Amino acid sequence: MNKRRCSWVTDDEVYIRYHDEEWGIPTYDDRELFEMLVLESFQAGLSWITILKKRENFKKAFDDFDVVKVSNYDEEKIEELRNNEGIIRHKGKITSAINNAKIFIEIQKEFGSFSDYIWSFTDGEIIKAEYLTESDLSKEISKNLKKRGMKFVGPTIIYSYLESIGVIDNHEKGCFKF
Repeated sequence: MNKRRCSWVTDDEVYIRYHDEEWGIPTYDDRELFEMLVLESFQAGLSWITILKKRENFKKAFDDFDVVKVSNYDEEKIEELRNNEGIIRHKGKITSAINNAKIFIEIQKEFGSFSDYIWSFTDGEIIKAEYLTESDLSKEISKNLKKRGMKFVGPTIIYSYLESIGVIDNHEKGCFKF
């Protein structure tokens, strides 16, 4: 018997696996939180399936999303990434990932972990929501991150990020994960 899934899930195995095993599951590991923040920022203007299909390439290119390593990337590494056909080669997104890594580390120092920071906006609670593209919560977090100097973290990107890391649970009625 086929499981019913959210309507956005195609029959692509990558999408199915992502939906069933990852999307909307509360995430507290800072490496995973950084990975998703980078991937969501690269997704801006593109389809999520494009990013998912390049995810392993991103992992290799960005040193398994080691935030300290990424924060120390130099011009040579930026050029290497710009020439990497396995990822999205948008210079602004590449440099923002490096910039955001530095701010991510600052947030870790201030809050003890990025997880403590991101989950503090909901007092550790998972928000059950209907599908939107942004919310008051995503606007608040986006504004806070931008004030700290992060880039490519608008309210829509942050809303999608919050869904991906399980802060917002948006599984549709009828979905087996609802």
